[in-house]
Amino acid sequence: MKRIFFSLQALVILLGAAGCHDSLLNMRPESILTNDQFYRTSSDMNRAVVGVYSALQARRMTDYITMEIPSDNIYYFGITPVQGASDIDGFSVTPDNQLLDAFWLNNYKGIFRANEVLKYIDRPIDYTGTAKDQYIGEAKFLRAQFYFDLVRAFGGVPLVTTALTMDEARGVGRSSADEVYNLIIADLKDAIEKLPMPGSMQKGRTSKGAATALLGKVYIYKKDYPNAKTVLDKAVADFGYDLTTDFSTLWNTTTEDNSEIVFAMKYVESLNSQTYSSAFIPNGGVFGLVDRGTEKIRPSWSLNKLYIAGDKRKANTINDTLITPTTPGTKTFYPYGVKFAAKHLLDNSGQDIPVMRFADVLLLHAEALYNSNDKAGALIALNRVRQRAFGDASHNYTAADIAAPADFLDKLLLERQLELAFEGDRWFDLVRTGKFLTVMTKEERLYVPANNAAQTVTLTPKDYMAVFPIPQPQIDQYAAGVLTQNEGYNK
Repeated sequence: MKRIFFSLQALVILLGAAGCHDSLLNMRPESILTNDQFYRTSSDMNRAVVGVYSALQARRMTDYITMEIPSDNIYYFGITPVQGASDIDGFSVTPDNQLLDAFWLNNYKGIFRANEVLKYIDRPIDYTGTAKDQYIGEAKFLRAQFYFDLVRAFGGVPLVTTALTMDEARGVGRSSADEVYNLIIADLKDAIEKLPMPGSMQKGRTSKGAATALLGKVYIYKKDYPNAKTVLDKAVADFGYDLTTDFSTLWNTTTEDNSEIVFAMKYVESLNSQTYSSAFIPNGGVFGLVDRGTEKIRPSWSLNKLYIAGDKRKANTINDTLITPTTPGTKTFYPYGVKFAAKHLLDNSGQDIPVMRFADVLLLHAEALYNSNDKAGALIALNRVRQRAFGDASHNYTAADIAAPADFLDKLLLERQLELAFEGDRWFDLVRTGKFLTVMTKEERLYVPANNAAQTVTLTPKDYMAVFPIPQPQIDQYAAGVLTQNEGYNK
């Protein structure tokens, strides 16, 4: 199946600076074409939809900053400085953090592009087959994804579903989190109705299966377990997804298009490449992979020590054989993440970054089943992931391991951490379960084998830190008092 590449340079659209509030949506004209000249043909609409994907593609390579660095999976190391990352890492973030502002703007950029597709979708008259429905489904799926990431990061945010004048935009305050979730659910339900099956879509584009899986995940976050079970039953059974036999094939550029990928951002070296691969790599490089890395982040010892002997995920998640002398006679644990460490040039990796894998769907399904009083079904789903990790059933969980809800949650979160490390789920998993308040009181980082001790950093998470502050540059662009700050972050 031909894959699709998302190129901002290839997108020929005027994104209407006068049509909306530019600080909210951060849009700029991309060509001399106007909206009246564009959006005339089915081909134009296809390119416009590709532009929505490109916004997510551009953002996805740095999602680790907001989705992983606050967790116990990785920590900011800073060989290559990233202003604001240490504050996110240390629970000292302020509304002036430029990384959160960029995350906000990049999401609204994608939302604006999706809204433009939906605004002009009826204009072309040359659609063939189900193309029009497909484009609507893609735009609504992507808008839902952007809003899902925003509401998880910030709580309630402004709901922008149409083109607004600057004055109108200045008066749009925050909707509640429930209202945002209602839009997400409505968009995904419509996307499910309109999108083709996975086998009929180009690699890198969404599908009925991906929309179903994301809707199930949204219901999990809402703790709506009956609906989550119903939807995830379909996501597991109806679309042909399956775990790969070998975990390592997920992280190999020659086998990254496989049965486990529900939705992924596609990258091509030297064309539409990503920088995430280099962010893990030591500054001196790794022989056979890349000459040098940016070493912005490192895997934590907190994560590393959780992998037990026989877990095949370890070798394809963390390499901890690299050690460096510190003082005479001692050596220091010096790991790097290998999930995304495919052979590449510095900041020029062609490895895809999954947005959702079938393993994630199975673990979400286990959660829905358990909370729908189907403990046996939950155990089966949990052990499908566990058994792939070890190659046999020797480490499978038993009914006794998940007898109480607290026991099940601990096992579930452990499997999600080990399976999905560095993929953007750990922080939000800790927040949605309330575990961040206990888990993130400390983090073990560097480990010194000679002393059999880890460098432990003490942290002080607070209740209000379940969401990030609303970026101050956004508040300042609104009419006074319209865009309010999250509790705990007021200056």
